[in-house]
Amino acid sequence: MTEKQFNRIFSAFILIGMVVVTCVVTGIKLRGAADGQTLWLLVTAFGSLMGVLATVCSANGWIITFLFGFLDVSIYGISCWMNWMEGGSGLGNALLHFLYFVPMQLVGFLQWKRRGAKGESQVKARRLSPAMRWGWLGVTLVATGVLYVILLRFDRSAAEGFLRVAVLLDVVPLVCNVIGQFLMSTAYMEQWIFWIAVNITSIGLWLTSDQAFAPVYIVKYSFYLINSVNGLRIWLNLSRHES
Repeated sequence: MTEKQFNRIFSAFILIGMVVVTCVVTGIKLRGAADGQTLWLLVTAFGSLMGVLATVCSANGWIITFLFGFLDVSIYGISCWMNWMEGGSGLGNALLHFLYFVPMQLVGFLQWKRRGAKGESQVKARRLSPAMRWGWLGVTLVATGVLYVILLRFDRSAAEGFLRVAVLLDVVPLVCNVIGQFLMSTAYMEQWIFWIAVNITSIGLWLTSDQAFAPVYIVKYSFYLINSVNGLRIWLNLSRHES
């Protein structure tokens, strides 16, 4: 089996698996949905499918990822805002998606186009230098600490003390999303390390939520995690001769 064949089979597995599980989970939740929740359950299910299409295309270096990504991040941002308004976590992610992720879809499209991405032609990926890797690690740690202290003031959970899991699960995806999106838009392989961190912490965030649509996002980020590992593998090859 060639590399191209394996990637297509793996992508199909992610897409088909996500469609099936999302439909099953959504169908179960619709049975017990309260008034006013039915429509948004269907919307979040659609957004999740768009997100999987975006991540699969991103893993393969296809520029169409930004079309699907726009739909996904718009819907997810609204979901996070709704969860925070009802006493849960998600404020950081809501602001992130509205103010950063949505406009960055256009930025990413233009940047990838400059690096040769067109149709199914893959983007010319590259790698960070050792100095840049240490620099981004420092930025990640400092930003996480600063934003944790800021968002601690907006925490609506009943937890006490300085170390609050709900806030931490909000801050880590926020920081890693910002850095991951920048590295993605500029076609750096190291983006996938940040996406893996985002997916793990996002699963934890929605496991602590009692929103009716939370199971959809747990499934969504589980598939994202699997795809991120594969994306790292693909981009290690795509960036092998780039710097």
